[in-house]
Amino acid sequence: MTSYIFKELKSVTSETANEEQAILLDKAEKQVGFIPNMYSNMVNYPPLLDNYLHGYNLFRKQSGFTSAEQEVIFLAISQNNGCDYCMAAHSTLAAKYSGVPETVLSAIRNGQAITDVKIAALFNMAVEVNNSKGRPNTEIVNIFLKAGYNENHLLAITLAVSVKVLSNYSNHMFDAEVDEMFAEYK
Repeated sequence: MTSYIFKELKSVTSETANEEQAILLDKAEKQVGFIPNMYSNMVNYPPLLDNYLHGYNLFRKQSGFTSAEQEVIFLAISQNNGCDYCMAAHSTLAAKYSGVPETVLSAIRNGQAITDVKIAALFNMAVEVNNSKGRPNTEIVNIFLKAGYNENHLLAITLAVSVKVLSNYSNHMFDAEVDEMFAEYK
């Protein structure tokens, strides 16, 4: 089975954006410092980008996870959903800005076991919430809780899954080109 790639929809730039799209691209640029290719694609349907930016920002500010833990969650979901664009982007953020240990990032990217018990529990929980469609296995949840997390963290992971579904799925349909700043982890 071949995946559908958009034929008519193209990336929207600041020069080609209508008023609603321009407002969102400006908001996005203020949040991250540039306009990623993913955003230029998502803004074709402004509610998609708007919802993504809002949920992403809330997860970053209110999840209760450290920056490194947030990247582990995003990497787990993106890897599980097969999103090369988000794997490159979040690998870059993990390595250069969020303080994810190189051994953890390498293990994730190479499909190896994570030796840090707490981070492994977090990674496995994110995969489980994503794969189970919100019906996680009790044993995996118990391991997660014993690692020091709580049930509110499960809800935050649910928000992360929702945000990543928006970006991963739209990246697939656009066959999104990885931005130059993320190319090292392509």
